[in-house]
Amino acid sequence: MAEPLLRQALPATISAILSSLGLSVLPLVYHPNYSFPFPGEHRFPMEKFGLLHGHLRATGIARGDNEYRPGRAKPALLGQVHCPDYVSAIVNGDLDQKAQRRMGLPWSAGLVKRTCIAPMGTLMTAQLALQQGLACHLAGGTHHAHYDFGSGFCIFNDLAFAAQQLLASGAIERLLIFDCDVHQGDGTAAMLADEPRAFTCSIHCEKNFPVRKQHSDLDVGLPLGMTDRDYLDTVFETLETLLDTVCPQLVLYDAGVDIFEHDPLGRLCISEQGIADRERGVIERCRRRGIPVATVIGGGYDDDREALARRHAIVVEASHELATKSL
Repeated sequence: MAEPLLRQALPATISAILSSLGLSVLPLVYHPNYSFPFPGEHRFPMEKFGLLHGHLRATGIARGDNEYRPGRAKPALLGQVHCPDYVSAIVNGDLDQKAQRRMGLPWSAGLVKRTCIAPMGTLMTAQLALQQGLACHLAGGTHHAHYDFGSGFCIFNDLAFAAQQLLASGAIERLLIFDCDVHQGDGTAAMLADEPRAFTCSIHCEKNFPVRKQHSDLDVGLPLGMTDRDYLDTVFETLETLLDTVCPQLVLYDAGVDIFEHDPLGRLCISEQGIADRERGVIERCRRRGIPVATVIGGGYDDDREALARRHAIVVEASHELATKSL
């Protein structure tokens, strides 16, 4: 199902001992095919994944022995979650022009390759989080992808895919998808609407894409221009309530940074310090309750790609710091 890992996951019992001693190593999931040659003028920053990995290598957080490489999902596996005809159209390049425009990305062999790997990356990240308490995917958060169509730069929904695979395998019995991207997780909400074991929560700017919202289990629509304090209060109060009521065995956390005050697609006014406070606060609250967390990077569209990569790194840096602290 996946290529050999760069290193094998530690048994859960050993991981628990290391965690209690403050010796945990943060698992990072990444594939070099996440970034590939792509039109430079396109709004979607395809190069950000490679830049993020490079930044984490430079800071010493990504160091080889804590990096895991996912394999490519076969169409039959993706077809367990998405419409098989839609999967076939993506893989074989048979998507019509209207569907491609809705998806927002030009089809290519490179796009297909990375698109079939990323859902496996989020699944692997979730599995590592269940073993070690915390893990980060250096991609993911394609929450606008629906059962039978792509939308908003999203083709296959990695969050819905990981959730359904974990539940079907019996690895967990209930999970929380906590989506803090600035845009509503409409595809995730629709795809998991009939799955009571997966609770979907989206905290997003209400007057933003998509125009036609879906119904998550909990939607928190934020006003235009919201700033740090009110935003953080909303995020933390919502999370604490859900952790106490849903009692998830895993949190899939979409840490989109398009909430940033200068993101061209954002429409909120959150500072980089506000993003850092959010990441630390979300992860700390889950860890205090002993709930594993798997993070994905979500959206971010800054034209300064290096700055964007550093912004996406904030959730990984917070996770790295907290992973080395005793519970």
